[in-house]
Amino acid sequence: MSATAQSSPLPGRPNVPRRPTGRTRNTLAKWTRLTPPGPDQTTPTGSDPATPTGPDPAMATGSDRTAATGSDQSTLTGSGRSTATGSGRSTLAAARPGRVSRALARPGRASTGSARSGGAPGGAVWPGVVVAAVAVVFSLLVSHHLPALTPAVVAVASGATLATLTGVGERFRPGLAFMSRRVLRVAIALLGLQIALPQVLALGWQTLAVVSAATGLTFAVTPSIGRRLGLTRGTSLLIATGVSICGAAAIAAMREGTSAADDGDADDDAARALGVVVLYGTAAIPLIPLLASLMGLSPAQLAVWTGAAVHEVAQVAAIGAASGVLAAAVTVKLARVVLLAPLVALTSSLHRRHAAAPVSVHAAVHPAGHAAEGASVGTSVRGARPPIVPLFVAAFLAMVTLRSTGLVPAAVTEVVPPITNVLMAAALFGLGTGIDLRRLFRGGRAVLLGGIATAIIAVTSLAGVALLV
Repeated sequence: MSATAQSSPLPGRPNVPRRPTGRTRNTLAKWTRLTPPGPDQTTPTGSDPATPTGPDPAMATGSDRTAATGSDQSTLTGSGRSTATGSGRSTLAAARPGRVSRALARPGRASTGSARSGGAPGGAVWPGVVVAAVAVVFSLLVSHHLPALTPAVVAVASGATLATLTGVGERFRPGLAFMSRRVLRVAIALLGLQIALPQVLALGWQTLAVVSAATGLTFAVTPSIGRRLGLTRGTSLLIATGVSICGAAAIAAMREGTSAADDGDADDDAARALGVVVLYGTAAIPLIPLLASLMGLSPAQLAVWTGAAVHEVAQVAAIGAASGVLAAAVTVKLARVVLLAPLVALTSSLHRRHAAAPVSVHAAVHPAGHAAEGASVGTSVRGARPPIVPLFVAAFLAMVTLRSTGLVPAAVTEVVPPITNVLMAAALFGLGTGIDLRRLFRGGRAVLLGGIATAIIAVTSLAGVALLV
């Protein structure tokens, strides 16, 4: 061996100069700082995906090569690279994806993320809007013949079916994203115009106590049970929200309010929660009146139990219409809907505090010791912080306040519910197009959690009805 060269770490390759100069020296110096010490400082091989990239992926050019190229390359070129950019998902995402920037944690969704968050820049929204309009018409027709199924439920099921069977073309995604984000917020805000606080307060403290206890207990306990079952935090939270408050609308509101929509798994979480709400809410339509009859509940008790335990407003209306307690049951249900705003605001505030905590990049370093590109060792990253109170929640509260003043004309209050139903159906169709039913049907634990949550709210509200009403 000569005095100025040493054996290459890779067999069959030419020797590398001991004293590289210029650009090669700078690159090697950077690589040496990021690579853990070893017997020969060789580049890891095999399936290790967490090799940092840089402007000089081969680490040397010309005749000065310190890493293999071609078929033997084990550094940073070709399909072997996996970093915090492109399609790689090791590095920061492998450590704590919920505590670091979403853009770093799930960069593989960058191509569709903009569509989910409001449409790709420059993309035409009208193709997706037209598809959503057709889906809304279909949903209204089905709901007209099957009143137990709300247009929103039919729309989200239609979107999921379409996405599963044929897929959704990229040209439709900007419009569908617009519907599932912007239009959804308008629909939730308009939902507040259906609630008059004097009517809710007229129910009496006993009924309000039953509603508050059943809703609060279910919302607080369900996420803990979900984590014990091995479900994700997002799935557990959305199931708790849908079961305890008002079904699909509450799931969509919580998804938006906690910035869960920016998470790549948000569609899967929402799919599981929506499936649970549809399943158990539909089953409650024949079961609640039957059980009430067997237990000898009075019409007033049936109305309170129905409004406090059943998921969707339309499902409550179906039970109330069949049992002769429509007005009372729907009013009790709207008392639960009022709780949507404070619970979303509280959860959003906690999520904001959690996202604000700095995360050291040291925790995101790959076990082999390689740091992610663009993250300097010893620095910290702060997650995106959602607003303290989402604007659409504030608008919801404003609409409730406006309706409670009695200043809204009767003609407006009669027109608002159908408009809200149309907008909500369009928004949830857009949300449904991100659902893969094949994955949903394999989610047995989510169905189990939904059953447990439904049992909790049903038993708690029934006990309150027996004691107080």
